[in-house]
Amino acid sequence: MRLEGKRCLVTGAASGFGRGIAEKFTAEGARVAVVDMNGEGAVAVAAAIGNGAIAITCDVTRAEDVEAAVAKMETEFGGIDVIVNNAGWSNKNAPLMETDEATMRKLYDVNVMSIFHMTKAIVPRWRAGKGGVMINVGSTAGIRPRPGLTWYNSSKGAANLMTRSLAVELAPDKIRVCGLAPVMGATALLENFMGMPDTPENRERFIATIPLGRLSEPRDVANAAAFLASDEADFLTGVILEVDGGRTI
Repeated sequence: MRLEGKRCLVTGAASGFGRGIAEKFTAEGARVAVVDMNGEGAVAVAAAIGNGAIAITCDVTRAEDVEAAVAKMETEFGGIDVIVNNAGWSNKNAPLMETDEATMRKLYDVNVMSIFHMTKAIVPRWRAGKGGVMINVGSTAGIRPRPGLTWYNSSKGAANLMTRSLAVELAPDKIRVCGLAPVMGATALLENFMGMPDTPENRERFIATIPLGRLSEPRDVANAAAFLASDEADFLTGVILEVDGGRTI
């Protein structure tokens, strides 16, 4: 029950890492807002995890949607203690010159601007209160990039550096900002990362680059997020915690 009494908002929580984080936070005693542009999926996850969880439909690339999600959670829970910016997207692995401008803009809208919008919405509230914790889900792609994902890699590098810069600037306001850098996992984006069908043979090619010999799983990311969100980590800020089985070594 490390998060007992904490009010937590998790984006991209209708599936994948986000759902794992929402489930783990609930198991640790938190009340959770399951935020996703897939409203039906968010409702299903909130109902499944219980403990007063609520569902909020939100497109994190739209500032007005993010502001509305934060306001709704405040109305329902009376405030926010932890925000996990987990929502993310990847283009399909391909030579860099094949990526068009619309794809590039979507990468930055989802992976970078979403953090900007959430920061603008929550920081005034946290400054007026007792602070809070923001956790941004970046990627090992922003640390040790793979070929074929140049523009995605750059967006996650931006998310990682944004996390560290936010941590420095917001520390006097008692706001901690940390990041997670997972290696590729068995989520809906796996085929995009690989740029090929998800077969056992193709998985093995990528697993061979991970020293601990497997892809990341939602529980790996969720366990790390729960630690960073808890009071056990109250002296940690600006940390980019690599949840990668040794990939970035």
